[in-house]
Amino acid sequence: MRKPLPGLDSQLLMASRKRMKFPFRTAKLSSAKPSGVLILLYPYKEDIYFVLMKRPDYTGVHSGQISLPGGKFENTDRDLIKTAVREAKEEVGIDPSAVNIMGILTPLYIPPSNYIVTPVIAWSDQRPKFKKEPREVDEIIEVSLADFLDDKNVQTKRVKLFIGLSADFPCYYINRNIIWGATAMILSEFRELLKELS
Repeated sequence: MRKPLPGLDSQLLMASRKRMKFPFRTAKLSSAKPSGVLILLYPYKEDIYFVLMKRPDYTGVHSGQISLPGGKFENTDRDLIKTAVREAKEEVGIDPSAVNIMGILTPLYIPPSNYIVTPVIAWSDQRPKFKKEPREVDEIIEVSLADFLDDKNVQTKRVKLFIGLSADFPCYYINRNIIWGATAMILSEFRELLKELS
């Protein structure tokens, strides 16, 4: 985490063709809404895992999508690390006192919702006692690093969009879960870091 991050190039490895056309490098993002998400690593079943969540179906851009725990910055938050940890507690019941911060990844702008997301990497000594917030979380999904790093789980799948159309997206297809869009882009940089370590 002390070395230069893989950055946007690694995020774009999991971007759709439409998203790759967005001028990420030159866009002025002063009006973007800041938010934070948490990649929490923890031991489970003789491996290291992290948690994702499936959002409920609703009339919105991210309906039914799989995402990292997290949300928008609040004025009471000290910084975006605090945002990510607070939201993870609210959404999936992660105990903030068990979270040890390792660092942050490259912020990613999400054009459809005008959020700029800062991913926070942390670890816990033990598997959290998850408790989902039913208004925000339909399902808690645990992913092992072994599955995440397995190249056969990097695929292209047809995804139904909230506007009723379908399109092909690069994704992680793990235990029948399609992890695509901004979450896949964030995790792509995380995966590049893990591959450097291994």
